[in-house]
Amino acid sequence: MILRVLRIELTRSVAPWAGVVVLVPALAFLYLVDAAWWRGTTAWTAQWTSMAMWTRSLLFYLWPLAVGLGALQGLRDHRSKMYELLTSTPRPARHRAAVLAGTTALTLASGFALLVLVGAVQVWSNSAYTHAGWLPISLVGTLFLVAGAVLGMGAGRALPSALTPPAVAMGAFVFTVLMHSSLGHTETVTASGVPVTEPNQVSLLSPTVEEVRDALVTLSASVHLGQTAWLLGMAATGFALLIAATPRARLTALAPVLAGLMIALLVLPSDPGRMYVVDKSAAELVCDGPVCVTKTQEARLARLAGPGKEALRLLHAALGGQAPISVQEIATVLPEGSEPRWFRETVLLDFDDAVIATAKGRELTRALIARGMVPGCTPVGWEGYGDAAALSIAAGWVTDDLEPLDGTGRSAAEQMAEARPVWRKLKALPQDEQLARISAMRAAALSCEGEPLDALTGGTSR
Repeated sequence: MILRVLRIELTRSVAPWAGVVVLVPALAFLYLVDAAWWRGTTAWTAQWTSMAMWTRSLLFYLWPLAVGLGALQGLRDHRSKMYELLTSTPRPARHRAAVLAGTTALTLASGFALLVLVGAVQVWSNSAYTHAGWLPISLVGTLFLVAGAVLGMGAGRALPSALTPPAVAMGAFVFTVLMHSSLGHTETVTASGVPVTEPNQVSLLSPTVEEVRDALVTLSASVHLGQTAWLLGMAATGFALLIAATPRARLTALAPVLAGLMIALLVLPSDPGRMYVVDKSAAELVCDGPVCVTKTQEARLARLAGPGKEALRLLHAALGGQAPISVQEIATVLPEGSEPRWFRETVLLDFDDAVIATAKGRELTRALIARGMVPGCTPVGWEGYGDAAALSIAAGWVTDDLEPLDGTGRSAAEQMAEARPVWRKLKALPQDEQLARISAMRAAALSCEGEPLDALTGGTSR
């Protein structure tokens, strides 16, 4: 009987289109637009959490559509001029509302589940690290679609006008925009004087998430709990509006969403550092001797181990006791715009660093040497390559062979034109003076105080 009712409801409503609107445009957007979700370690097909976060970010556009389609569904009885007839039948209004809301909820959830499934199949074949921590992100995203659609149905039933669906869809879109602009973000200044914007507590009422910047970052449990409370209140209000028959009942129906909002604001964190947090399990290190990567990148360890050990050997031969003793993937996530932190005893690497990402074999060894000597000082989250000439000279001094490096943002000819004059002057110095200059350059690079090339040439550091 239930299946028969669902089949009839699917044939006489816009519910099937709700699932199509979620699935088809989302896949088209992901596959036709060449954007950040296809690049590096945070690609939507690279890791489970990244996949869940990128598909969730599409709710910026999909959630207003779900709310608008829900409002259109809520107008069905009014458009057919059967509302008075249906209310006179002995069947309770909540039963009719449950069938109406349940069918649309089922198609929306199915459409979003298929979208996630497309990404999950690809992640399964690309990642060696499997976990269930991504599931709450996708489940809350599904609940956002369902609650939004039910609220739209309630609005359509309470305000039976042809203008209601586009109005509530536009209102939902404006809401998501505001949550990710003026209302949902606060401008701050980092310790290094760089202005950045950070999400505040209000932004977590939005269905979407921030752009995925690091594969280790996920949403905290308090975010999931607070958003769930907000959405349950939203769905309850939508359902109450569907069955409300009097103005007083419609006014009372607003109580659940207000209660859900109050509970959410009590539960949702206000500190940006407790909203988007590091997944400690994903950040655990897996090592082959002195070369370590996080669990998310464990599949890369075999390719990295040999060049990493060779880089450490060459650095020790060149620098002696000042040389780093380990190679390690960065397992911490600093706030956007902050100054990176480097350590003398460890070569820290980022697989999204173009100098590292484009290198293999011997070139990877040279890239690790270069980054161990001259790590970049570009603020976190900003695009930058570092000093290409300093990188080439550092790697060349250790290997005794000056060659350009790939991924520096400068062509080989440009690198060599800048590096060769400095290289000749450096090699003309006694060995002790060369080591002193190289040590000064490395100290400037590690502390992010001054220009490495100035320190190498004996210039004054800032």
